[in-house]
Amino acid sequence: MQFDDVMLVLSALAREEVEYVLVGGVAVGLHGFERATVDIDLFIRTDELNVARVRAALHAAFDDDSIDDISASDLAGEFPTVRYGPPRGDFFIDLLGRLGSEISYDDLEFEIIEIEGVPVRLATPRTLYRMKRDTIRPIDRIDAEALRVRFGLDEVD
Repeated sequence: MQFDDVMLVLSALAREEVEYVLVGGVAVGLHGFERATVDIDLFIRTDELNVARVRAALHAAFDDDSIDDISASDLAGEFPTVRYGPPRGDFFIDLLGRLGSEISYDDLEFEIIEIEGVPVRLATPRTLYRMKRDTIRPIDRIDAEALRVRFGLDEVD
């Protein structure tokens, strides 16, 4: 995935005033860790207005009618993740409404950083640690441990 692809998406989200938090590998990378990834993980508020803003942002970035299939009810449903694959590029955008019953949008801590003049809502190291420490994926556990050590996070955080 190219940095320009990430910035295209983040710029569109900012213009449409989407309530989101950048999580996952891209977020880990922005906290200073070299981390390869093929997706942009976005935790989003799942109300109708915000999901409409997400669709508008994606339409601004990509000419793709399938964007209209993204719905608030899917993101608030039993499987609260939607994976969108833009028509061009070799990456995905994962939209998350919650993680199980453990983490919802309102549970996330984030900071706003500026990248190339674009405000980016970036998950804090503590939030990323909480999201990644107990997963089954080895890469998540590696990320969690690196975040814990670098940012001095307690295992109970």
